[in-house]
Amino acid sequence: FLRVMDDTRALLRAAFETENELTVAMSGTGSAGMETCLVNLLEPGDKAVVWVNGVFGQRMVDIVRRIGAEPIIVSAPWGRIIDAADVEKALAQGGVKLVALVHVETSTGVWQPIEDIAALAKAHDCLFVLDTVTSLGGVPVRIDAWGVDAAYSGTQKCLSAPPGLAPVTFSEKARQTLHARRRPVQSWYLDLTMIEQYWGDDRAYHHTAPVSMVYALREALRIAHEEGWEARRERHLRVGRALQAGLEAMGLTLLAQEGYRAPMLSTVAVPEGVDEAAVRSYLLAEYGIEIAGGLGEFKGRAWRIGMMGHSARKRNVQLVLAALGDALHRQGQKVPVEAALETAAHML
Repeated sequence: FLRVMDDTRALLRAAFETENELTVAMSGTGSAGMETCLVNLLEPGDKAVVWVNGVFGQRMVDIVRRIGAEPIIVSAPWGRIIDAADVEKALAQGGVKLVALVHVETSTGVWQPIEDIAALAKAHDCLFVLDTVTSLGGVPVRIDAWGVDAAYSGTQKCLSAPPGLAPVTFSEKARQTLHARRRPVQSWYLDLTMIEQYWGDDRAYHHTAPVSMVYALREALRIAHEEGWEARRERHLRVGRALQAGLEAMGLTLLAQEGYRAPMLSTVAVPEGVDEAAVRSYLLAEYGIEIAGGLGEFKGRAWRIGMMGHSARKRNVQLVLAALGDALHRQGQKVPVEAALETAAHML
């Protein structure tokens, strides 16, 4: 099992495109990864700029406040990207220790550009924390090239492993910040000063490992490595764009900002007069397809359709479009399913 842990760390470095020594899989889901990054790097009284344009940016704000740090919120309407100019204004206040944002916002499907914001964080000597829960394995995540100091992800989305682990990676700068803390880390369970010894050469006992989950993650990463990370990302892009084009050809509206739509997660506006929950129930009962409802501001107004990991396949694009068309027809909606299928087919 120790060899399996070592394999997993090496494969995670390849996934994150990093040489960071402190790259491990935390015991817990993606939210445990979020909390790991924030509780290890922030202390009471610190200031953190947090971007909020969906549910998971707001979750970061909640954690920052629970630590006793001060969140400086930079917000954008749901479905829109954060403007780097707004971030620069927030950083100009001074005294900011950390900047955090979501790469692909799971509640909206927005794919946030990173490079300009990473450069701003570096220019102001701030730690840069990136949520890659939905993006890792589906679109480029280049931790070292972008200058990201800490990032976290989940296993159940584009990596196609069961949920239950949270890959995290810390730069040397973040690691030094961790070891220079004035107070112990708020969370004992997520304290990286101990967990790095657990995953490192010391093998110091910390908690019982979720052994089966680590085996599963290693195998999922090996499958991705065999496919090739670039090929895997190209597949997500091709399949996701085909689905989105088909949905628009059906007359449906995509809610994420055009030009910044994540390929692996499509948010679709529910047409007026349609019972969104009934559509989801019908798809599950009749076709074995599960799509998600909206979260937060999009609750009751949107569907979220994932094409992630192994499920990002040509067959699934065609199946979802045909099944959704059937569900809408049953609610009295006249949608051009054949046109949608033809549009998607041209892109696949």
